[in-house]
Amino acid sequence: MIRLIASDLDGTLLGKDKKVPEEMFSLIGELKKKGILFAASSGRQYANIRRLFEPVKDEIAYICENGALTVYQGKVLYKETMEQETAREIVEAIWEKEGAEFTISGEKQYYLHPKSEEYRYLIDEIVKPDYTLIDSFDQVTEPCLKIAVYEKEGIEKSFDYWYGRFGDKALVVTSGFDWLDFAPRGVDKGNGITALQKELGISRGESMAFGDEYNDIGMLEAVEHSYAMETGKDKVKAVSRYTTSSVVSVLKQVLREGA
Repeated sequence: MIRLIASDLDGTLLGKDKKVPEEMFSLIGELKKKGILFAASSGRQYANIRRLFEPVKDEIAYICENGALTVYQGKVLYKETMEQETAREIVEAIWEKEGAEFTISGEKQYYLHPKSEEYRYLIDEIVKPDYTLIDSFDQVTEPCLKIAVYEKEGIEKSFDYWYGRFGDKALVVTSGFDWLDFAPRGVDKGNGITALQKELGISRGESMAFGDEYNDIGMLEAVEHSYAMETGKDKVKAVSRYTTSSVVSVLKQVLREGA
């Protein structure tokens, strides 16, 4: 019997409009009635994910910042932060690289220094008001959970550069076509799954997850019922038991048939 279902958001559950499919909210309610907890799992910030799931925000669990923060019913089950000096070095390197933008994720808010109005607009659309503009890393007032790099032309051609510079100090993982994340070493979405399983007494065999990117691999490996999106990376498909084109359709099947 499935008791925990976790899904990545961007590229997996969310539509092209970056919104949660409307029918998901009723599905989450139906899952809850059957004793199944839904967990939203993302590189996004806690407040941002809660806003996406506004109608059911208190009914689900949250695996945020690629696993650096896991929250359920207001309780922090897992949190890992970066060494401040490492975070400073990464931010300064991004600041210096042409065409690269960043966001710093704290537990309470984002910090950023847009180099272009285009990036400022993008952040306003994604992050909304939960950020502080900074002119120096010294203005970051809390430990860093994650640092994200945005490169409009695509991140894969820069991956070797970033991994070569900081791969020995931080986890470096792509998070979509134009995003790359730095997180504390040893952190991934699998930490969030494990924390929820431990807190709620749920086994690997009672857990299901959906993902499409490299940053989903730890989560998919932490569950028995793993689904890669058909549009996902080949390595993600390789570690998953199944593929699907729709999270919603699989959830309907779970409700209809049980699992």
